[in-house]
Amino acid sequence: MTFLVLVVAALYVFLDVNGYKSWIERVASKTLGMEVKVAGRLELGLFPGLQVTAEDVQVRNRGSDVVFAKGAGFGIDLLPLLQKEVRIREIALIHPIITIERDGDGTYNFEKTEKAERTFLALELSKVSISDGMFRYADKQATGEFEAVGCNLDARNLQLSGEKSPNFLKHLSCTANLACEEIRTRDFSASDLKLDLVEQDGVIDVKPVTIYVFGAQGSGSIQADFTGDVPRYHVQSSLQRFQVKEFLEILSPTRSAEGEMDFSANLSMQGQTINAIKESATGDVSLRSENLTLEGLDIDQKLSRLESSQSFNLVDVGTFFFVGPFGLAVTKGYNFAGLFQESGRSSIVRTLISDWKVEHGVAQARDVAMATNQNRIALKGKLDFVNERFDDVTLAVINPKGCATMVQKIDGPFQKPVVEEPSILKSLFGPALQLLKKGRELVLGEECEVFYAGSVSPPE
Repeated sequence: MTFLVLVVAALYVFLDVNGYKSWIERVASKTLGMEVKVAGRLELGLFPGLQVTAEDVQVRNRGSDVVFAKGAGFGIDLLPLLQKEVRIREIALIHPIITIERDGDGTYNFEKTEKAERTFLALELSKVSISDGMFRYADKQATGEFEAVGCNLDARNLQLSGEKSPNFLKHLSCTANLACEEIRTRDFSASDLKLDLVEQDGVIDVKPVTIYVFGAQGSGSIQADFTGDVPRYHVQSSLQRFQVKEFLEILSPTRSAEGEMDFSANLSMQGQTINAIKESATGDVSLRSENLTLEGLDIDQKLSRLESSQSFNLVDVGTFFFVGPFGLAVTKGYNFAGLFQESGRSSIVRTLISDWKVEHGVAQARDVAMATNQNRIALKGKLDFVNERFDDVTLAVINPKGCATMVQKIDGPFQKPVVEEPSILKSLFGPALQLLKKGRELVLGEECEVFYAGSVSPPE
């Protein structure tokens, strides 16, 4: 060992490591299974062990960039050098930009092009670290993307067995901690993401996950199981007391509501593609609020004047049943700025409950209603997220017995629904709709058909 240390020390003094750049690139490329290029200088260090540091490192695969780092360090085991074997034990990336892309056929940009079973290179690293990195992710299957900045990663005991398999995640093991300053999507941004990850034998457990979004601290957990032929996922999330105003700012800069809401979801899914995952989604989603203020709209006054004015729209108010992360697909682009325009007017929603049962990607209204000071509005029907459609959704004003005194139906695609057939709207998310009065009855007798029997009590 002493002799080996002396040899390495001599190399450090007399060796110009830049002369071996091509050789180091080949070794790193073989280790990672991708093309590694070093545009800047190389330096050799001895403490705390043999290390090679590099400037401007680029990792490419299938013709596109996967990683570009301003600096990279590679820790090398000393003993294997006696057998003329280079074994990298640690990798550290400084200010990297990591780009992960998923093609329409489900192949990631860091994988080989062959879709059939392939052999992955055996890989064993004691530590992988990232300092002040940026992650970019794009999924062509889901037409979705996000960007994370200010990220620090500490992954330990990373092992990838050399196995034939269509999915490398089945044979990857590691533990990791990740923290990012900001997450940005096309629709909104979040901050202070933190998570702990453990992957063992094809099962990934991510818990806890915490993130700050819409003015509140969210938490949850994710489990992904890749041991079977079809990946299985379980997601739990909770966002308590988030600011509805901050959510609505995604849709319109005009202030339209004030107050706090609670969101929670517990969903199980499986599938190889985004569509298959959506079609299998099963679980529960809930949105609740108390003392929510709607600015620029007096619901009770509008309802009291319906005999002389029919400009009020139940569907507009019912949009608040979908507010929150669960409802982005439904409410995206909604014209809130054009909806709440009555200066000096407001409504107090003293109770709002929006509980849904999800089965095979379709959310069935289980208990969906709100109560103002004088009225109750309830909803029945389904939201089909697989086909992105309203499925026989009916909104109604409810009397104290739970019977409908006024109804409005909505059906068809999220982006172009039909409200109270035969009227066809250009878009739900445009100007306020004209209420189609249909079968409005005053229930004077003792018997009526109960529309709503949920937990939102009538106004006193």
